[in-house]
Amino acid sequence: QVQLVESGGGLVQPGGSLTLACAASGSISSHWNMGWYRRAPGEQRELVARIFTGGVATYGDSVKGRFTISRDIAKTTVYLQMNSLKPDDTAVFYCNYRDSQYDTWGRGTQVTVSS
Repeated sequence: QVQLVESGGGLVQPGGSLTLACAASGSISSHWNMGWYRRAPGEQRELVARIFTGGVATYGDSVKGRFTISRDIAKTTVYLQMNSLKPDDTAVFYCNYRDSQYDTWGRGTQVTVSS
């Protein structure tokens, strides 16, 4: 089993920044990839960013240029640096871990962008 612990959500003003973290533990593979997804009220879950073996990252169109995903391999942790936040970024953000055996989701952390 793989467990995920998300942290860093909260309330931020428009234009502000926030960093999310997701730490994986348990039966961690040597080849894993992790990412962040979000679900806004009344919307479907969408990809925010994902980072793969070798450090290659992919981003959702709505966050390109504003969000950056990074990872600490030794800690099996991924970070999501979110800049220039907009009210439309308000959502529950979910972490996902994936390898050849597991596809695990975190419980989610709320991000609210509001003045």
